[in-house]
Amino acid sequence: MFETLSDRLTSVFTSLRGKGRLSEEDINATAREIRLALLEADVALPVVREFIARIKERARGEEVSKALNPAQQVIKIVNEELVEILGGETREIRFAKNPPTVIMLAGLQGAGKTTLAGKLARWLAAERNTPLLVAADLQRPNAVTQLQVVGERAKVPVFAPQPGNGVGDPVEVAREAVEHAKRANHNIVIVDTAGRLGVDAEMMQQAADIRDAVRPDEILFVVDAMIGQDAVNTAQAFLDGVGYDAVALTKLDGDARGGAALSIRHITGRPIMFASTGEKLEDFDLFHPDRMASRILDMGDVLTLIEQAQRTFEEDEVNKMASKMASDEDFTLDDFLEQISMVRKLGPIGNLLGMMPGMGQMREQINNVDDRDLDRITAIIRSMTPAERQNPKLINGSRRLRIANGSGTQVGDVSGLVTRFFEAQKMMRQMKNGGMPGMPGMPGMGGNRKKAKAQAKKAKKGKQRSGNPLKAKQQEAEKAAERQRRREEGGGQQQMPDLPPGLGGGQLPPALGGGKMPDLSAFKLPEK
Repeated sequence: MFETLSDRLTSVFTSLRGKGRLSEEDINATAREIRLALLEADVALPVVREFIARIKERARGEEVSKALNPAQQVIKIVNEELVEILGGETREIRFAKNPPTVIMLAGLQGAGKTTLAGKLARWLAAERNTPLLVAADLQRPNAVTQLQVVGERAKVPVFAPQPGNGVGDPVEVAREAVEHAKRANHNIVIVDTAGRLGVDAEMMQQAADIRDAVRPDEILFVVDAMIGQDAVNTAQAFLDGVGYDAVALTKLDGDARGGAALSIRHITGRPIMFASTGEKLEDFDLFHPDRMASRILDMGDVLTLIEQAQRTFEEDEVNKMASKMASDEDFTLDDFLEQISMVRKLGPIGNLLGMMPGMGQMREQINNVDDRDLDRITAIIRSMTPAERQNPKLINGSRRLRIANGSGTQVGDVSGLVTRFFEAQKMMRQMKNGGMPGMPGMPGMGGNRKKAKAQAKKAKKGKQRSGNPLKAKQQEAEKAAERQRRREEGGGQQQMPDLPPGLGGGQLPPALGGGKMPDLSAFKLPEK
């Protein structure tokens, strides 16, 4: 959503880099470009004015003038001000002292309240809560049925005593739902109310009546992040008519310019609590202002990626793969298939890459990433026999044809996958056997022991004879001098070395039959 804004800000900061000192003209030009970037992103004008004033004030202060890298300091200031506009700190749900905690959803029709209710319920259930969805939208056709379908997908029960479609009293439904939750031990109640096509006084009053009947602990205003400036006007109207505690943004994965997210918090004074970033129920999470600011400035969002992986991967899966990597076993196509399935659980590849720092400069390449490529790779590997997965060297021409026919691909696709796999396998071996060029070996890898043995063997062999005739002659002279020195020290003859520990007393080892060790002192050994 923030691609346009991110690209503009990145280009602004690129022009600043390399300057050891920022003049007044540099500050004004930077502020002007940032102002244009925000206005193009559909950020409300009052928000832009205050944002630019704060940046100018801080950029002219000592924190930039005395900085070793003024450009980086300006980026830091813009990041901090973005975080402040987006809410400063992450806002979490305030739970009631005595359950159930009642959460009421309000907003325009079409903003995505019903879907968001299911996402919120699923997210709360994953946090070991027992939520209950309440179908209090009795105006919109099939709204009750839609919530029941969403609740079934989220595996959360739905309280729907009225059929809807204009039949029933939503205020009474909400009141009965709270009593039902107390009896059924649900600690959270999520009330899905009716939307409206505009600022409708009658529907606004209905929302106020539901609020008075159930006394919600949290009222969330659900707003479509793609409606731009009008989102701010609607948010203010709801704040005056019903009141709410926080905002939930939907459709943050859209192609709108994102100005609503930057404007609502500043205009209404209410924080953004949740963000919906896709159509799936799992595309939902708390809104983190600092992480969103980092993504806007192309600094990535690694923390969200880590949290997503922790929620998705089972601990035994991670431990199994880690032990496999640390062992001396080769990386196989079965391991590769398992890694693909783990990555696919995290979501679209483009979204994952977008969370990495600096990926904004490769947005075009990321947009061209097709998840169906992973599906084709999976189909190819699954068309192989277990023996072929363990040892891809078995895959000859006839086998490649069979695999291609079985996976619905071309022989060239199978050949390309096998070739790339061998390269990946070779890289894994290098990492185990002492690391990539210029990199240390991986801790705990068996290859480090191999490397140590090889070094010891090389040291034991001693200095090799040089291929340079002059240097070889010099080495021979040094060896002859060393042999002469040893003969002189040993009385003109070479001595037998001391016996190893445990063989004292001149006894032969048991493996040689035991008995007395012969006297070898009288024997003269050859000089060479």
